[in-house]
Amino acid sequence: MVKIISRKYIGQENVYDIGVERDHNFAIKNGLVAANCFNKSHSTAYAYVTYQTAYLKANYPLEYMAALLTANSGDTDKVQRYISTCMNMNIQIEAPDINRSGVDFTPAADKILFGFSAVRNVGQNAIACILEAREEGGEFKSLGNFCDRVDLRAVNRRTLESLIHCGAFDKIESNRQQLIQDLELVYDWAQSRAKDRASGQGNLFDLIGGFAANSQKSNNAFEDAPKAKPVSDFPPQEKLRLEKELLGFYVSDHPLKSIKQSSSVLAPINLSQLGEQKDDAMLCAVVMLNNVKKVVTKKGDPMAILQIEDLTTQSEAVVFPKTYERISSLLEVDARLIIWGKVDRRDDQNQFIVEDAEPVETVRMVMVELNPQQAATIEEQHRLRTILQEQSGDKEKAKVPVIGIVQAGNTRHLVRFGRQFWVQDSRTAVQALQNASFPAHVKPLTGS
Repeated sequence: MVKIISRKYIGQENVYDIGVERDHNFAIKNGLVAANCFNKSHSTAYAYVTYQTAYLKANYPLEYMAALLTANSGDTDKVQRYISTCMNMNIQIEAPDINRSGVDFTPAADKILFGFSAVRNVGQNAIACILEAREEGGEFKSLGNFCDRVDLRAVNRRTLESLIHCGAFDKIESNRQQLIQDLELVYDWAQSRAKDRASGQGNLFDLIGGFAANSQKSNNAFEDAPKAKPVSDFPPQEKLRLEKELLGFYVSDHPLKSIKQSSSVLAPINLSQLGEQKDDAMLCAVVMLNNVKKVVTKKGDPMAILQIEDLTTQSEAVVFPKTYERISSLLEVDARLIIWGKVDRRDDQNQFIVEDAEPVETVRMVMVELNPQQAATIEEQHRLRTILQEQSGDKEKAKVPVIGIVQAGNTRHLVRFGRQFWVQDSRTAVQALQNASFPAHVKPLTGS
């Protein structure tokens, strides 16, 4: 790597390939040429590619985003960012569908379908077998119909369990636990039928299936597939956990999606914006914990390294010993937390240094209602500021955010008050605001 030590403007000159000693954009000591100089051909090529991709994104958004997701399917961070981009573009990402998905991400009816190749434990032979059976015999009608038509040597039990858990059979049967229970019986039943066909035996309806009177029964032989006793579906959190385990992402839903609007007002940043923040700025984000790794310092003090995510991306967070001592009980996988801290850019990576945390289920916000006149009057602003500063007290203990609601006709604008105006006790703050003729109430972040 060569460092530029000086530069000066020499007027308009022709620009040549990297490595030309004279008449170049930048020259460095001893007559060397700076290694990061790009000539016009590079600039033109990049500009042309930028134009092409911008055109495709603007005019063929489904196809463009599907191609982008497919091309980066091996990079979890990029795929999550692109899924977030799709959400912002009002493009819905659907879980794999046994009757519609292909090998890769596929545009379908204003949505993008996950491809089978993105599902863990589903190999290329299994995918080829599924697509071939679907092409030959049309849509699969049930789990029994599917198992009866595909080659179970390629599509084994583990593959089927993965397809069920990631939602690939949801359009056929939305109760995933029922399908898992049925699979224990259906798989053996289908294997037995496959062995009979291979030996030339078949069952009664297979043998007389050529007769018109029984042809319908023959085609619907899967209706005879055994079924387990009815059971209730997996709890929503368990379904999402298994879905993410197999796809790498939450697709059908996200544990943070239900609080998206509230958290966007409450938290100043998304994790995708972490690199844009100042080093000494106090940050706040609403996240989920994907992994908690407890480590011990050289002094023997416990601390933790966290894998966190929000609706935009994943990141790493560090909890040093003093903070760990206070919040260690909150650090569990799948916990939804609001975290406070600062960004650290050590080793060219952005890390969130956690200084405090609170479960989103316990977070309460103070909502203050203002009319446009109050919001625009300096005296009213001063009265409101004074009350909030009195209720804030010790800034380290003030953890309740304050949100202003400005009502103008049928339009409501939410205004997030800065961290310096957060209060210590929501009920006391609401009472003080109401006593000063500011309508206020307490709202939970989760909406429950």
